[in-house]
Amino acid sequence: MDRTPVDSSALRSVGYDAARRVLELEFVRGGRYAYLAVPRRVHRELMAAESHGRYFLREIRDRYDVRRLG
Repeated sequence: MDRTPVDSSALRSVGYDAARRVLELEFVRGGRYAYLAVPRRVHRELMAAESHGRYFLREIRDRYDVRRLG
C-alpha cells in the first residue's frame, strides 16, 4: 500500500485502502500498524487534521482492531 508522508511529530506516513477499509500508519518512533474496518471519512479527517497525532489519539487509537506490520 502506498503511504503519504505527513508533517507530524507522531506519525511518519499514512496509507488507506478504501476497498479493504484498512488504514496503515507508520509512527515516527518506529512501527507500522494496520487499523481494520476504518471508514473512509476517518482517513479524510486524519489527513485534514491540524494535528495528525491528536486526531489519532482522539478518533483512532483504541477504537479499531489493529495489527502490527513488520
